[in-house]
Amino acid sequence: MHSSAVSAWVSLYAMTARLKDVASRAGVSVKTVSNVVNNKPYVKPETRQRVEAAVKELGYRPNIAARQLKRGRSGFIGLVVPEFETPYFAELASRIWAEAERHGYTTLLNLTGADPKLERSAFQGVGNQLIDGLIFSPQALSGPQIIERTEALPMVMLGEQPVPTGLDHVAIDSVRAARKATDHLLARGHRRIGAIGLSTGRGTSLQRAEGYRQALRAAGIPIDQELAVGVPSYSRRAGHAAMNRLLCLPEPPTAVFCFNDAMAVGAIRACYEAGISVPREMAVAGIDDIPEGRYITPSLTTVSPDLEFLARETIRLLLRRIEAVASDDTPPGVDISVPWRLTIRESTGGAGS
Repeated sequence: MHSSAVSAWVSLYAMTARLKDVASRAGVSVKTVSNVVNNKPYVKPETRQRVEAAVKELGYRPNIAARQLKRGRSGFIGLVVPEFETPYFAELASRIWAEAERHGYTTLLNLTGADPKLERSAFQGVGNQLIDGLIFSPQALSGPQIIERTEALPMVMLGEQPVPTGLDHVAIDSVRAARKATDHLLARGHRRIGAIGLSTGRGTSLQRAEGYRQALRAAGIPIDQELAVGVPSYSRRAGHAAMNRLLCLPEPPTAVFCFNDAMAVGAIRACYEAGISVPREMAVAGIDDIPEGRYITPSLTTVSPDLEFLARETIRLLLRRIEAVASDDTPPGVDISVPWRLTIRESTGGAGS
């Protein structure tokens, strides 16, 4: 993960095959493949069928590649995320890749580990020579550090970090989402509610902590600092350790809101190991709606963001930025809030519990 700026960029799938690869697979000449993909006559039906099968198998995309070259573009966009240990980012990358593919772009991936140096190199280094635009989900860099390079590279920002004026930004309203999840726990009768996910400098943590506190204040419940647990990462392991800390308190909570689903999964495991029944003795809620949460026992109550919408709007804004480069235009920044809903499952006493 901690590699050079060049080696950090990897395709989310194998690079597009070349004409000679298709020719070799089909057992024909390069010229024959060219005739088939350009719909030229005088190719035997059985030969055409064999070439078309090889094109499909290898994923060859001649028209897209040629079109991008003619327009002076690489046909690649970059996606920068902190890591894949958090399942949310893996699913997000998959949705963005599919939407970019639909528009004829290949997505290149850079994992930064939330390291400020690697985040900076992601949009300042040689990777810019490979891509037409960048989708960036920072964890360490602040707005002023990012704005320095926005004119040089079309960019769309994701996530909860502060975004400089003039940049396109797509994110869930984490304050409202966290408050909704905490309100749900309050509505279930819980008054001693823990929070797992405090993390210095992480925008996600700041916003979700604020939503959690807003819900408690509105319910007239004093903020108990020992119930809000810090974590080194947003992982299952961190959630497991944080829940163990809460269970060791003289008066443990009866419910916990985790700032993402991966930590909630770890928290549920900690309860199981301690002999604590979820949701009878401990309700657990998360945010992100990762697939794992739908299939664990008990299934996880969570905030479900619309990732299809997120991917669609992110690619739309990035392509708008890329098109604007040719006309020396600078579109105004757009801030888009991703729709979401609270999905109630077994871990808080929902259906099937």
